[in-house]
Amino acid sequence: FFLGDEYQWKGPFYFIQGADPQFGLMKAWAVGDTNNGDDEWGEEIKLAEQAVQAINKLNPKPKFFVLCGDLIHGMPGTQWRKDQEQDLKNVLKNTDQDIPLVFVSGNHDVGNTPTRETIDNYCKNWGDDYFSFWVGGVFFLVLNSQLYFDSSKCPELKQAQDVWLNEQLAVAEKHKCKHIIVFQHIPLFLRKPDEDHDYFNLEKSVRQEIMEKFHKAGIKAVFSGHYHRNAGGSYRGLEMVVSSAIGCQLGEDTHGLRVVVVTDETIVHRYYSLNELSSQGIEKELLDMLAKPN
Repeated sequence: FFLGDEYQWKGPFYFIQGADPQFGLMKAWAVGDTNNGDDEWGEEIKLAEQAVQAINKLNPKPKFFVLCGDLIHGMPGTQWRKDQEQDLKNVLKNTDQDIPLVFVSGNHDVGNTPTRETIDNYCKNWGDDYFSFWVGGVFFLVLNSQLYFDSSKCPELKQAQDVWLNEQLAVAEKHKCKHIIVFQHIPLFLRKPDEDHDYFNLEKSVRQEIMEKFHKAGIKAVFSGHYHRNAGGSYRGLEMVVSSAIGCQLGEDTHGLRVVVVTDETIVHRYYSLNELSSQGIEKELLDMLAKPN
């Protein structure tokens, strides 16, 4: 959705990353039934509205707002899913029309073991499950991390994404972009590249292969959600940034959003609670980075 002149670096800019609005999880988590307990999501609607209002007030405007997966809690085929999707769309359509929305698919959006059908369904609702775009000389890749987590029911779709990704990285090399940044729902790792595999990260051999590919391609950062807590680490100059949720918190963090400033040299980011971002906006230090001449 960004046009030809976006191949050129035009100076520093910023975007907003959110993750896991996950309409329905708070009730499900509270009643201890994460499979069927998600019949209410009034709390999440309020939080998502607060996020949109905070973003709309920001000045200067962010280049886009990316939601890193688990848009809703209801898994494919479950009872409340349609209503959750509709309610989220109703909140998001109040986002300032000059701020494009970028959607990333999470495990609740396409299923823990996705199929062609669950992915098609997601695409009809939210757009492609993987794609790339340019903003001011920076190349962004959105990936479907579920295909790395368990593609047993749609191996041909995983293969298609792999082929596509290699093509995209070749394009990036040819255009000599400033930075390459990746968005995916499941983090490669939470703190250390060689940590054990569990529900919240990717399996070790898969992870190693992706990290090496990203490192070779010169990718600077991967932004994820899924963990409902802030975390992160780095692998050979590749930064892994895990952002906590707009919705249900599973740790000590607050409902929030991440502000990511992209300058000529670096990518600097800070997680803000929704209250902080709505009441104070972005701190001076980050605003000063945006104001630097090219």
